[in-house]
Amino acid sequence: MIRTTVTINSEGLEVRPIAMLVQKACKYTSKVHIEVGSKKVNAKSIMGMMSLSVHGGDEVVIITEGVDETAAADEIKTYLSNQ
Repeated sequence: MIRTTVTINSEGLEVRPIAMLVQKACKYTSKVHIEVGSKKVNAKSIMGMMSLSVHGGDEVVIITEGVDETAAADEIKTYLSNQ
């Protein structure tokens, strides 16, 4: 299991960036979760991701677990770092 923390630099995650994140997460067989505060959701679920209400300056934790966890963590971290 890999836990990686990323700070959201933009104004936050809205529908389009969330949809792109879900597409990226779905490419991997590993479990991928995003944690904000005490809330943890499946990053492969668009409804779950939208329920997080991520704003600029928020720290999110990417949690990946499985055979391709490193690749999943790296791609999602890179994506969120540029949002």
